[in-house]
Amino acid sequence: MSFKVTFGLLAAGLMLSGCMQATTFEATNTANFKPRDKELLAKTTYVKTPVAEPFRRAIVEYHRKEAPGSIVVDSDNHYLYYVMNDGKAIRYGITVGEEAMAWSGIAKVGSMTEWPAWHPTPGEISRLGVPTFVAPGPDNPMGSRAMYLYSGGKDTLFRIHGTNQPEYIGSSISSGCIRMTNEDVIDLYGRVKLGTIVVVLEPKHGDSPYKPQMALQGAGGTTY
Repeated sequence: MSFKVTFGLLAAGLMLSGCMQATTFEATNTANFKPRDKELLAKTTYVKTPVAEPFRRAIVEYHRKEAPGSIVVDSDNHYLYYVMNDGKAIRYGITVGEEAMAWSGIAKVGSMTEWPAWHPTPGEISRLGVPTFVAPGPDNPMGSRAMYLYSGGKDTLFRIHGTNQPEYIGSSISSGCIRMTNEDVIDLYGRVKLGTIVVVLEPKHGDSPYKPQMALQGAGGTTY
């Protein structure tokens, strides 16, 4: 093996290990779940696919300037950040919209619901062939929580919500909404309040120093 190849592999390994060392993964604390959460999560029938390590909830160093208590969505890298004090953030892996359906901009959390019903938009009904209403429940596509994004006092029709498809965390397949695992969205919901600022970065503007694709490849996993 040549010196250049050896050096390149060593450098990549150091970059990856540095990212991993800066990451403190957080286990789900079910003690914070409400009785209804435990009851409905126990009844889910979807496959509880484990989230790939790069997209597991973690406390990370945060280099941007958004104020503590705000939310930043980096669709390029499939991360949502809840900004904390002292240059830290809680980073969650997410599913985001396909490029043609993605939304970006600055919004506020205008409404919040536990175990919401699903009211598909006319476009979703036409495109997906889904009913006009899906009642709340363990397998509802909206999952365990929903935070509704408003801009200029109007509902953008985009939400941060749970999912019955955890296998897609780290992918771009939704109808534009920001999906999280049901466990992660319960955690975020408990930290958020009405009026929380949500910054959704424009496509190609994500600047996470932690590159999930590199981590997946370095671990021998499958890239999305």
